[in-house]
Amino acid sequence: MQVGIGIIGAGTVGGALARKLLDEGDAIAAKSGLGLDLVKVAVRNPDKARPFHLPADRVTTDPMEVVDDDRVQLVVELMGGLEPAGAVVERALRAGKAVVTANKELVAARGLELTSLAEEQGVALLYEAAVGGGIPIIRPLSQSLAGEPLSRVLGIVNGTTNFILTKMTEEGAPYDQVLAEAQQLGFAEADPAADVGGGDAASKAAILASLAFGTWIDGPSVPREGIDTIDVADLSHAAGLGYVVKLLAVAEETEAGVAVRVHPTLVPDDHPLASIRGAHNAIYIEGPQIGELLFSGPGAGGDPTATAVLGDVIDAARELLAGAQVTPPVRFQPSRLADLDHTVTRRYYRLEVVDSPGVLASIAEEFASHDVSIASVWQEGRGAGATLLIVTHEAPEAAHAAAEAELRALPVVREVGAMFRVLGG
Repeated sequence: MQVGIGIIGAGTVGGALARKLLDEGDAIAAKSGLGLDLVKVAVRNPDKARPFHLPADRVTTDPMEVVDDDRVQLVVELMGGLEPAGAVVERALRAGKAVVTANKELVAARGLELTSLAEEQGVALLYEAAVGGGIPIIRPLSQSLAGEPLSRVLGIVNGTTNFILTKMTEEGAPYDQVLAEAQQLGFAEADPAADVGGGDAASKAAILASLAFGTWIDGPSVPREGIDTIDVADLSHAAGLGYVVKLLAVAEETEAGVAVRVHPTLVPDDHPLASIRGAHNAIYIEGPQIGELLFSGPGAGGDPTATAVLGDVIDAARELLAGAQVTPPVRFQPSRLADLDHTVTRRYYRLEVVDSPGVLASIAEEFASHDVSIASVWQEGRGAGATLLIVTHEAPEAAHAAAEAELRALPVVREVGAMFRVLGG
């Protein structure tokens, strides 16, 4: 039972997948019962040296040549980005070919449209590797937990930012220095904006939320904040208060709808996510019947991600050979994305203030005027100025924003040095 495979993109992940299919084909066939025939691979540079032998007669520089090859029954899109990847995937689906992708940006932006097209054509569109790299999370959310009314999904879903925050926290190194190290080690791109600005995590948050709550969330609509303005001093302050700072993708069911967002978060140091270090990823799921589940592992890298892609390839190949009509595991309802202003959160503020009598009282009055209750206050420094560390109780985001604006205008407040959300009640 042979299935013709076409790969578009032979970079880190695509190259690892091609090598697996070429070098480990017999082992894959013995375990899966499938013959996966690598028919064609589209690459940007056919002369590039690769750590494995890619037969010249299977190489092209035209992605559409892979899609249009009659021997290719299953297309694996690993080029990334919205275009031309979107056109490639759409053309493959319209041709009745199954598609496997790891392209989180494309899935987050056009997933509902492409999923509907795949269903119309009766073929599979699978994207296990789009969120957690080598961590299996798409199948558990869409299949194993399909009957569980989940309440919240939290994710450390970007290895670059987790590496940077870990190094800054443990070594006290400044952001720019650690970013440069991450780039040297290959954890960060030459242009790291999508990672450190939260865009990559926002795409993954949209996918997680859509699958967890059965309502499609468009990636571009997810509010996001990055880590590129974090001061190492705040990581030290957080540690002193019993927290670790992580860039979290948050999706939760609320009275106002599904609240989805990405931002740096103070995570209690006894929470499972606090122990996720370096470039690792983790996804934490809460539900009334299952309680708490944690999925953790390598969130990136050629071999781990290619393993997840290969799992999708095997599943899609089996469906092709069975000749059955493919039905998406999740039926997405119209979007129920909650307005961020109505989302309830706790916050940490670092305020640089004048050290004089009545300062704390005036600050507390501003919070109270917007119905934001203070849970705890710490003061550091005396003399000309002082640092106040304030953690609030839960309040709507709109109330926090209004209070913050008023604080910035207070004469006794020299600077609102930092603001983070705080995980937990």
